[in-house]
Amino acid sequence: MDDLRATWWPYQPAQTQELSCGQVIDPPALSTNEAAPLGAMVWRLPDGLRALSSAPVGGGFVAPAWLLNVRVDKDYCRVDIGQHISEVATDFGLDSQGIGLLTAANIDHWRRSERPGISVDVSSGVGQPTFAAGPQGSWSDWKPGTINIVAHLDVALSPAAAVNAVITMTEAKSQALADLDIPGTGTATDAVVVLWPEVHHEQADFCGPRSKWGARLANATHEAVRDCTIASTPWLSLPATSVETACSLGQ
Repeated sequence: MDDLRATWWPYQPAQTQELSCGQVIDPPALSTNEAAPLGAMVWRLPDGLRALSSAPVGGGFVAPAWLLNVRVDKDYCRVDIGQHISEVATDFGLDSQGIGLLTAANIDHWRRSERPGISVDVSSGVGQPTFAAGPQGSWSDWKPGTINIVAHLDVALSPAAAVNAVITMTEAKSQALADLDIPGTGTATDAVVVLWPEVHHEQADFCGPRSKWGARLANATHEAVRDCTIASTPWLSLPATSVETACSLGQ
């Protein structure tokens, strides 16, 4: 397997287009309140952003003013998730429309990775990894997600490119887990958020892993998921193939 992987990874582009060094959103603040006693990652977003996400609250195509990644207990059993996120947002003084994520992972170990015009923030916990395709009937009730990924691209995205960005981020996440020898493509409740400006002098119509913007997004996501997962999972050790070298070549 290692010999096979060496023939196609890391990808080394012979010719690439340079990206402009655009602005990225500020890192999240870590804070607590009465509705989020275990803490939350809080993004106060600038005006004019659009988002596509699989978030349990505020998901889909939206125009968010804020974003929350709230840590909850592993035995969390509230079914009124929207009300809970609303309570957390109110306690933080957030109004208007926002996006709410939940996680049982330790958000103190969150990581950010950047490329020109791109930032990716990740919280990760892999206590219950799973492969996407399982035995027939292998479903379970919703539980707090453990790998939550928030990406911002400083370029306008077409609707198709936004969907493509979500796919690219998910593939990069699964690749990072494979590089760490974690037996799964993710956890059963991972969530992804991609943010971009509605108005920009440049628009990307493609965001696959070999497109101009998608390549940077894939590498930033891979790096952030890898680093966050290692930080939050002390028993992990790097595989023989040097992930560090692979990622540096993809920058």
